[in-house]
This record gives sequence, structure tokens and C-alpha cells, in this order.
Amino acid sequence: MSPPAAMPREATPSIRVGISACLLGREVRYDGGHKRDRYITDTLGKFFEWVPVCPEVEMGLGTPRETLRLMGDPAAPRLVFAKTGEDQTNGMQGWANTRLDVLGKADLSGYILKSDSPSCGMERVRLYRSSEIPSKDGVGVFARALMDRLPLLPIEEEGGLHDLPLRENFIERVFCYRRWRDLAAGGLARGKLVAFHTAHKLLLLAHSPKHYTALGRLVANAGGLSPRDLEGRYGELFMAALRVKATAKKHTNVMHHILGYLKHGLEARDKVELLAVIADYHRGLVPLVVPLTLLKHDLGRVNVPYMQDQIYLNPHPKELMLRNHG
Repeated sequence: MSPPAAMPREATPSIRVGISACLLGREVRYDGGHKRDRYITDTLGKFFEWVPVCPEVEMGLGTPRETLRLMGDPAAPRLVFAKTGEDQTNGMQGWANTRLDVLGKADLSGYILKSDSPSCGMERVRLYRSSEIPSKDGVGVFARALMDRLPLLPIEEEGGLHDLPLRENFIERVFCYRRWRDLAAGGLARGKLVAFHTAHKLLLLAHSPKHYTALGRLVANAGGLSPRDLEGRYGELFMAALRVKATAKKHTNVMHHILGYLKHGLEARDKVELLAVIADYHRGLVPLVVPLTLLKHDLGRVNVPYMQDQIYLNPHPKELMLRNHG
């Protein structure tokens, strides 16, 4: 069975992702160098269309340039040159506001930032106060503006992409956000929202049962909300749910749930085999892809239309192998 019209599995429009330009190999850093990340360029580049941005160059600082640092209050740091102390905060903030006006209309599905950068770092950036020994509680000036302006947009640093669970979570959110944006762009008719929510139920359950329940109530009461209010409330809850990390325990519960739909179509020995493999996953002996592959094989033999439309079974391209880690 093909997925419902409101739920395209293939990315019809390009999946556009904003990115710090240095991560693509562009020589825009303060020393004229770059920080090309080959996982980003060689692997993710097959699936995403990049929208490169370098705040420091685009605001007019040039390359090479004096290094910048964050100074002062963590809640409102100043962006200054390390040697001369010349303050660039107002210039960066003014440029960021203008650039984000454009990026807000660029139909982005995610953003990858350069870690540790005083302009692009999203967390734990060096912050100097009176001492020359910095703390690690700063947020880059552009990164802060980006997160404030586009709060639902999936955002991660390149360093986080080398942590396998964070990588999977980010990429999963990108594809989910793309599907959500496509749905909202077509008009949020209640029937389409029900189809969207139904297709994402098991994925939501694997992330946050609390949000899963709240979203179900929201959809059930959708008739009492304006389309605009419904879009805002559902989108906020949907993306908040996906930010909660999926765990082995929650994945195990979801797979037992799927097995419940198969129980009348499987022979006893097949059910025992599935339960054993799911238990091995829960104990950390095999990666998630192993029980899921077996489940999908059995779903191919037993006609369960509800399961065939579940995004949980195929949330992102299999070529990314995001469920192959332990």
C-alpha cells in the first residue's frame, strides 16, 4: 500500500538545510582556512541542498581577520575582537536580523552550525569575563538570533553529528519538519492532519509518550480551533516531542506494540523469534535495525495497512544507516 497523499515519503521539494559555510570547505575562517566536514559534504550532501552562511564574512569582516570572542554576561554577551577589543555586537545583530528575514523565507528544514564559534556556536562557547580563563556557557550571537527567530527549526552543531544518537535525532527531525511544513503549506484540513498524526504515532511514541498523548488530544479537539491556532499548537508540540531522545526502552515498547498487530498472522515460532531479537536489542546485543528488519519482513507477509503507513518504520533514507549503531 502506498502512503497517503498528505504523507509523501519521497522528498518532492528539495530538503534545504542552512549551514555554516566553513563546514562545506569554504575558506571563510579568520585565518583563511576552512573546517570541511566530510560526513556533511560526502554523506548528507546526497540528501540535502545546502544554504551556506558565514556570519562574520557576510557582515563585512573579511578574510583573514582578527579573532573574535564573547565577553561579559552569558545572557547578552558582547562580540569583540580578541586583541583590540573592538565591539562588533551591534554590527552582527543588525546583519543577523536582515539575513534571518531572508532565511525565514528560504523554506529551510534544518540548520547545522559550527561548534565553539562566537558567532555560530549554539552552546558551550568560550565566554570571557574579567579573568583570562573563559567559562564554557556562551552562545554565539548569530546562533542565538537564529534559534530565537526559528524556534521549531531542527538545529545542531557539526560536533553533535559525530555522536550517533544526536545524529539520528537531528536527521529524523529534519525529515519530519519537512513533512510537517509540506502539510501546513497545503492548508491544514482536519482530515489531512489526522492522516499525518496517524502516520507519525509510533514515531512519537518512541520519543515521548507524554507528547504523544497531548498531540492525540489536540487532534481529537481540532474542530474547536482555528486553522492558524491548530497549526501553531500542533507544530510546537510535534517538534518538541521529537527533540526528546528515543531510548532502547521506548523503542522496545513500540516494537511490542507492532507485534500486537501481527500476533494473529504469525506462527508461534515466528513470534518467539521476534520476541527474542527484540529482547537482544533491549539488552544492547544488536542494533535497532536487526529487530526492525525482521518486523518489516513479517509485516510484508501479514497485511496490516495501519502499520504499512507508519513513518516509524522508515523515518529517513536507509542509506544513511542511522539505526545500525548499537
